[in-house]
Amino acid sequence: QVRLVESGGGVVQTGGSLRLSCAASGSIFSINIMGWYRQAPGKQRELVAIITSGGSTNYADSVKGRFTISRDNAENTVNLQMNSLKPEDTAVYYCHLSRLGGEYWGQGTQVTVSS
Repeated sequence: QVRLVESGGGVVQTGGSLRLSCAASGSIFSINIMGWYRQAPGKQRELVAIITSGGSTNYADSVKGRFTISRDNAENTVNLQMNSLKPEDTAVYYCHLSRLGGEYWGQGTQVTVSS
């Protein structure tokens, strides 16, 4: 089993920044993909950014140039630095881990961007 614990959500004004962190524990395996997804009210959950254990990244077009994902394999953490935030970034952000044998989700953290 894998446990993911997110932190760092909150309320910020348009143009502000937030940093989300996720700590993974359990049977993580050395080869995996970690990332962040988000779900706004009335919308489907969508990919924000992912990063492989080798450091390759992929971003949603809507966040490219504003968000940066990073990870620390020794600490089993993944971070999401969010800059130039917009009201449309408001959502619950979920940490995700995918590895051989399964995928896992965190409990989610609320990000609210006020205009």
